Parts: sequence; structure tokens; C-alpha cells
Amino acid sequence: MSPVDAQRRPSRAGRNLPAAVAVGLGLLLLLAASLWFRPEPFVAFAVLAQSAALWELRVAFARRAIQIPLTPLLVGGAGMAVSAYAAGPEALLVAFMLTVGAVVVWRVLDGSGPRALRDAAAGVFAATYLPFMAGFVMLILDQPDGELRVALFVLLAVANDVGGYASGVFFGRHPMAPSVSPKKSWEGLAGSVALTTTVGIVGALFVLDAPWWLGIGLGVLTAVTATAGDLAESLIKRDLDLKDMGSLLPGHGGVLDRLDSLVVTAPFVYLVMAATV
Repeated sequence: MSPVDAQRRPSRAGRNLPAAVAVGLGLLLLLAASLWFRPEPFVAFAVLAQSAALWELRVAFARRAIQIPLTPLLVGGAGMAVSAYAAGPEALLVAFMLTVGAVVVWRVLDGSGPRALRDAAAGVFAATYLPFMAGFVMLILDQPDGELRVALFVLLAVANDVGGYASGVFFGRHPMAPSVSPKKSWEGLAGSVALTTTVGIVGALFVLDAPWWLGIGLGVLTAVTATAGDLAESLIKRDLDLKDMGSLLPGHGGVLDRLDSLVVTAPFVYLVMAATV
């Protein structure tokens, strides 16, 4: 193989690894800084992230001539985050229902018919997929030692990505869902479970002051739900003929490419923490 061919040959990593590591570490530092003194900066950080993801989703859906009403989603998404943190699950549900109503009315005022129904349905999906499910992170933040619990939740999701990525690159032989995400393998899932379980046990003992077996439950649950979130977003991207949802994060793709596993995992982690700790 010539040097030119070697340069053109795609890396087994499948991404710009130095850029991915640098951006990932930068995001973790920004997250830690937002949680350090008071929780309010993290709420603002989360609202900014979900707003960027909503914008990416709107641009992606526009490829299929689907126009998501962005303004009520941005306003309602911010309202869901603040309501969840300030007043709990009931307030999150009320803010979600108001956002859904605003999305439908906003689109109907711009015209009716089958196309309006499709756009409104896409807007309701966007409201559920991103700000509503992300609202459970705010509910975790509102728990005792909420900042530490949010940090544990994020580290569990990071462990899922890192464990699955490393194990899949070096040992991946058996595709999990080749028609949806050809690079995901059962070996990668095993690596995700191993690393998330390790982080879960440490977090249960030192953050939650809970039995070690709860950490195993959190680790396995995170690996399953986060992988499901990745596959769900892969289905959306495949239908839209996209490799990444955006390009805001070098080495990672778009913001939504980083949030896909987090938003799906958040409700389950919140319920486990609320019910058992």
C-alpha cells in the first residue's frame, strides 16, 4: 500500500479522535464548572444545549420538507427546564402540555391541512424527545446532592460511550443492528456494560451512599437505555440520509449526537434514584 493510499484509508476509529477527545474533555470541564458553585448555571447550560439540538433537528427535518415550529419549542423548552428544577415533576408535565399546545396552535395559524398536521406532529415529537426528557435531568438536580447526582448521571453516559466505542473498535465482530447502525456491535455493548457498571458501583458507594448492587443496576440500565437512544437517533438520521445531525462539535458531529443517549437515559436514572436512594 502506498503512503497516499494509507492516508486515504479510513481509520478504524471512524472519526477525528484527537478532536473528539479534546471537545469531549472541554464539554466535561464546562459541565463541571456549571455545577461547581450553584445549580442555576447548569440549568442555563442545559437550556442552551437543548436549544442547539432543537435547531439541528429543525434543519434536519427540513430536508424532508417538514417545518418544525421552532419558536414555541425554544420558549417551551426553557420553561420545561426551569419548571422541572423549580417545582418538580408536576410542573414539568404542565410545561410540556403547554408547549405541545403552543406548537400545534403556532403551526395551525400558519395554515391547515395534511402538511400542517405533519409539521405539528414533528413538533410534538421534538418537544417530547428533547426538552421533556431532558427535564428529568433537572429533576435529578433538584434531589439531595443534586449536583453530584447529575455528575454521576453524565459520567455513566460518558462511560457508556467510551466503553462501547473502545470495545467496538478493538473487538467488534458481530453487528448489533447492521441495517440501523453498522458500527455498533455486541462486543461494544459488552464494553459499555463493563465500564458503566464500574462507574455505577463507585457512584453508588461514594455519591449515593447506597449498596453496591444499585450501582450494577444503574450501570446495566444506562448501557441499555443509552444504546437504545443511540440507535433511535441513527434511525432518524438514516431516514433523513444524514451522517451527523450537525457539525458544531468537531469529532462528535452535532449537539444532538451527544444528547441522544443522555435524554433517553435521564428518566430511568431519575426514577431509580428517586425510588431507591
